[in-house]
Amino acid sequence: KVAYIMGAGDNIPESLRQMGYDVTLMTPPLISAEKLQEFDAVVVGIRAYNVLDGLAAKQQLLFDYVKYGGTMIVQYNTTGELVTKDIAPYPLRISRDRVTDEDAKIEFPDATNRLLNYPNKITAKDFTGWVQEQGLYYPDEWAPEFTPLLASADKGEPIKKGALLAARYGKGYYIYTGLSFFRELPEGVTGAYRLMANLIAAGK
Repeated sequence: KVAYIMGAGDNIPESLRQMGYDVTLMTPPLISAEKLQEFDAVVVGIRAYNVLDGLAAKQQLLFDYVKYGGTMIVQYNTTGELVTKDIAPYPLRISRDRVTDEDAKIEFPDATNRLLNYPNKITAKDFTGWVQEQGLYYPDEWAPEFTPLLASADKGEPIKKGALLAARYGKGYYIYTGLSFFRELPEGVTGAYRLMANLIAAGK
């Protein structure tokens, strides 16, 4: 069971339902400690921390959900005004870093990490067939609790490692990603589905 907090709007909930997940759309007023316990993972939609004022007041509830064993996946936000500076349980700074070449070579700084191996073994092949760009607004600074799982760059640019960051917090997982799942999943990109399945299964 997955809770999806819609931000600026995307089609990911339908893609998750096609994968077989039981998806519930959740708005900030509906977020409570009791309600969150119903879900295996909470996925936050694109730019949610730019557009949902009510999310700021619910952050501690979400972090507590992770602390007690939940999985929270936050998708990209822009460097514009955020409703809270504490979008993660550890320090994290969003930048304008992005990889616009969807075919840019992917490297794996921590290839043995569980999130890249269960239930699917993620390799460079999973990034073939991506559309428009690999990702956008990657963080460029993060606390040592975060592990960068991917590295890539546009031609002539320095390597960027902020596309997918994961951290244990208490018993659960907090994951931040600037990868363009909002484009790849509706386009049926197989590797994006395989990787998203791994993220949702982080605590399982």
